[in-house]
Order: sequence, then C-alpha cells, then structure tokens
Amino acid sequence: MAELENFALHAGDRAPDFALPATDGKTYRLADFASTPYLLVSFWCNHCPYVRAWEGRMIDLARKYGPKGVAFVMINSNDARAYPEDRIEEMASRAKEQGYPFPYLQDESQQVAHAYGALVTPHPMLFDRERKLLFQGRIDNDHRHPEQVTEHYLARALDQALAGEKVAPSELMVAGCTVKWRP
Repeated sequence: MAELENFALHAGDRAPDFALPATDGKTYRLADFASTPYLLVSFWCNHCPYVRAWEGRMIDLARKYGPKGVAFVMINSNDARAYPEDRIEEMASRAKEQGYPFPYLQDESQQVAHAYGALVTPHPMLFDRERKLLFQGRIDNDHRHPEQVTEHYLARALDQALAGEKVAPSELMVAGCTVKWRP
C-alpha cells in the first residue's frame, strides 16, 4: 500500500487539467466534465490484478452513481512499450469487452499521472464541482473477495458528497500495482 505522505494532492487541491486520447477515438479534457457535479478520476490499466479484481465493482459504481451526477474517467499512464498489454489498442479491446460505461484515456507522456501524483492502479480520486479533491483511497477493503467486503470506501465517499456532507476520511492508503513509469 502507498503511504499517505506520498500523495501529491490533498483534500481541497484542484484537479490538474488534461487533454488525453481515449479508446473511443475522442480526446477528453477536464473541461469536458464541467457540467457534472462530481468527477471520479481513477488511474487504471489493463493488466494489474488489483484493477482486474476491482474492475466489475468500479463498473457497477459508475452505473449506479453516473445518473446521480458523478462522471467517471479512467486514465492509463503505464509505459506501454514495457507493458504492451497497456497499449491503446489493448485498452480499447478491454473497454469494449468489459462494457466500460466511462471514458478510458491514455496518458502516454505520463505527465497527467505525475500532476495528479498517481501512485498505483487503481488510484481513485473524487473531485467536487469546483474540481477540488474530496477523496482518494481504495475502492473497498477486499479486492480479492467481493463477498467479504465490509468497508465500501469509495461508495461511502460518493454518498457523503452527494448528500452534501463532509467526506471523511478524505484520504486512505491506496493499494494496487505501482504505475509503470518510463525509464
């Protein structure tokens, strides 16, 4: 797990801007989500066993909370030369195969991952209407066994935000595969 002191952004910090190509052939910018009250940005990839374990739960969260005013966007910042399964073509195939209800973006330069301080995949971050960070942490407390989950961290943060409550805790250690940085 990545320690809290390693986070680059903290509660109240603004989401850095981005303009990234997606698996659907479009380029998405932070401003493209301006009409949505909340934005969940998660650093993601194709091959990480943590992402694969949480993938279905993230799809379910997007389907549940999308109609409530939460936009979801996944960003793959891994070095696709060293990890060919994270190439844009493979990302598009994965998004289609899994029926992703959210844009899946490629951060080939890794500048966006550095700006957000992405540490692992998945690394979800929830932002409010002003795109100030409300929460970052794990999706829940058991990536391997969904039936044994007792803490739904991300769902709780989403519920608190949508109810106009303070999101607490605003930070939890993230768990996953390290972002595969370029040499």
